[in-house]
Amino acid sequence: MDYKTIEVSVLEKGIMQLCLNRPESYNAVNHLMMEELEHFWRERLYDLETVIVILKGNGDKGFCAGLDMKESLETAPKMTTEEFYRFQARLARINLHMRRAPQPIIAAVHGAAAGQGFSFVLSSDIRVISPDAKFSAAYINIGLGGADMACSYLLPRMIGAGRAYEFMYTGKFMTAEEAYHLGLVSKIVERDKLHDAAMEYARIMMTKNHMGLRLTKEAINMNIDAGGMEQALNMEDRNQTLLAMGAALKMSKIKNN
Repeated sequence: MDYKTIEVSVLEKGIMQLCLNRPESYNAVNHLMMEELEHFWRERLYDLETVIVILKGNGDKGFCAGLDMKESLETAPKMTTEEFYRFQARLARINLHMRRAPQPIIAAVHGAAAGQGFSFVLSSDIRVISPDAKFSAAYINIGLGGADMACSYLLPRMIGAGRAYEFMYTGKFMTAEEAYHLGLVSKIVERDKLHDAAMEYARIMMTKNHMGLRLTKEAINMNIDAGGMEQALNMEDRNQTLLAMGAALKMSKIKNN
């Protein structure tokens, strides 16, 4: 697909980079970007060649300012309730597409990640950030509820409900240091080292069993909501059996040849 608002490239075998590419608008999500991101993540669902996805925002201004409010202020008043609900549901489910994508996602974040931009960060698997990175559940700041774009699901699970309440009620920015100490991000590096830091994680993961990475992401997603330890163990046991038997079959074929 000839994308207009995102850039997609293969950095190395198995490592794909997705760049939000509206730098003049702080990489804000307009309707076209929503459609293109939907397409991109759906393509990854059955993509066996791509093992890791690195997500970043183009330009110096920041990672992603969230929804393009200029476009939204023009289009929203013309929508019926049904049309607005459809738009809201599509936009929010980009985050679900990210969690369903079997590839681990590494977010490399500089500057502001607000609103849907923050949710893109939360929907990723590993987060490396620059010292100027900052995060805001900005929904409450534009007259809407503070629970939006999967933030009320993801943020409490990552940093605990107590601090999640604080950020979602106030819409205030979380600094890079706060994000690191709350366990939201893995590493803070200088902005010019962001790409290298993301690639370091990607290359380490590329040395692992690729099916194992996919099943690990699936298990983490499922077990976040597991009813108890038994359900978590069942998922783990299934995955390990699949991988072990696959390895045994591979060794048997090698011996027979």
